[in-house]
Amino acid sequence: MTSGRGERGTASRATRATARATARSARWAGRLARGEVVKRVGGPARARVIVLFGAVLALNGADTATVGAVAPQLESALHIGNTKIGLLVSVSLLVGAVCTIPVGLLVDRFKRMPILCFSIILWSVASLFSAFAGSYETLLLTRLLLGAVAATAGPAIASLTGDYFPARERGQIYAYILGGEIAGTAAGFIVSGSVASLIDWRAAFVLLAIPGFFLARELWRTVPEPLRGGQSRLEPGVIDLHEAAAQAATNQDWEWEQTGEGAPAEDDLARQAAEKRGVTPNPERVLTEDPREMPLARAVRYILAVPTNVHLIVSSSLGYFYFSGLSTFALLFVRGHYHTNQATAEVVLAALVGGAMVGTLVSGKVTDTMVRRGFVEARVWVPALCYFAAGALLIPGVLGSHLTPALWFDVAGASLLSAANPPLDAARLDIMPAGLWGRAESVRTFLRSLAQALAPLVFGGLSQLIAGIAPIQTPIGTHAGGVSPSEARGLEISFLILLGTLFAAGLFLARARFTYAEDVATAGASNQGGNGARAAGAPGGAPGGAAGAPGRAAGNPGGARGAPGGGAEVDGAERPG
Repeated sequence: MTSGRGERGTASRATRATARATARSARWAGRLARGEVVKRVGGPARARVIVLFGAVLALNGADTATVGAVAPQLESALHIGNTKIGLLVSVSLLVGAVCTIPVGLLVDRFKRMPILCFSIILWSVASLFSAFAGSYETLLLTRLLLGAVAATAGPAIASLTGDYFPARERGQIYAYILGGEIAGTAAGFIVSGSVASLIDWRAAFVLLAIPGFFLARELWRTVPEPLRGGQSRLEPGVIDLHEAAAQAATNQDWEWEQTGEGAPAEDDLARQAAEKRGVTPNPERVLTEDPREMPLARAVRYILAVPTNVHLIVSSSLGYFYFSGLSTFALLFVRGHYHTNQATAEVVLAALVGGAMVGTLVSGKVTDTMVRRGFVEARVWVPALCYFAAGALLIPGVLGSHLTPALWFDVAGASLLSAANPPLDAARLDIMPAGLWGRAESVRTFLRSLAQALAPLVFGGLSQLIAGIAPIQTPIGTHAGGVSPSEARGLEISFLILLGTLFAAGLFLARARFTYAEDVATAGASNQGGNGARAAGAPGGAPGGAAGAPGRAAGNPGGARGAPGGGAEVDGAERPG
């Protein structure tokens, strides 16, 4: 008896020692990973902004993915089919599309951080309401509210990113931020799917809502409002974010008082490459007025009059159309087509997310390097090639009857599909004056959201139509995990038919190579909206801008030499008094 107690005590101590060692190892790995992230992005201040902005997009991605991840549980609990599952995603996106235009106007005219934080809190509350929905109709109503508050993320993040980071790094910075969206999609698929299988689909929505409250608090406390027009650029090595923002505001006071000019010319790789090639702006589209003061209707007309922007919007919308349908029904397809259980399907999705993450992180840096070497159109050429290649690789990935060989094609396709996004997001900022970034992103988000909203309905409806036309009996001895072979076949054929949207996206994007350089030069010559400032070399601007003004970049070593002390309003929407 005593010997048995002694053995149990020894085993218990060994277990506790192992747990402590594991915890220490996890903390060490966490510190190592955090240090590597800080080093790679250029310092603590930049890392904080990138991580938090990525977390905002992660919430949005997790929300969309969660509906697809818990689809089997929703279908059995609420007695609904693929079409109604698709409608849950579609209504959220449609409402977001309607709300995004007025949100873009608010983003361009008012402080963005309070708008963003408040919308995240509302989003979390709406997600909690989803968890306690008693019927399909109630759940549908909560998705309407979610779509309305989620409309803020795109315009606000685009505008804030353009003001915080130099244009020469836009592709790489967007790659890091969009990595958060992919990580959120992974969490939505894997974590929410596992929670729904082990507990209930309601628990998945509760788990999704909790991080939003903490994220809103962290953004409000630690990320100040940057000056508009690129006057609060965070150069590599900046440590204190608030100190850098205050210094930028002080520098703005000094430059405005000494020269009457606003922000200095930004280090824009695309613009420099266009100038070296001798590309001239289009005089008919050079803005001489403050774009922030443009009425909404006239601003939208101007945004849609930029040829490259139209091509980018169409191609991006087609790409997101396919990705939205794929992400909504991927779990159902894997379980039904390959006859796997929930755990295996989630492992497959994790591999797809890993491929998407690699493609996202690589493409931004690659295209920035190509533009730096004089290839102006790299930010439209590379995404076009990615869309063509992704469509080609996904064909054998969808047709494959065995999981292992098909998975590698799917991973490669997902990688290329995601690789198109960072350079496209960078290109959208290149061709627009800074004062229109919010509304330009709103217009893009509006049209893209319409495509994303239609996708689940089209994929779901088409798959059910095909399943009804060509029903298949379940093979003896197989278990499709609640997904019938007819549903799986319907999804397979739907995925193949709608792959045409990816090839169309690549075609539209390839046409943008003829107009991109001129639109970059036109945006650079336009009024940027930062205290009436123009870009360097713009008509009516001071030669060379204010490039020689001291402390022109937030956190620049030796910045603000001779600048008077004292605080200033950090929001660039107000002129220092």
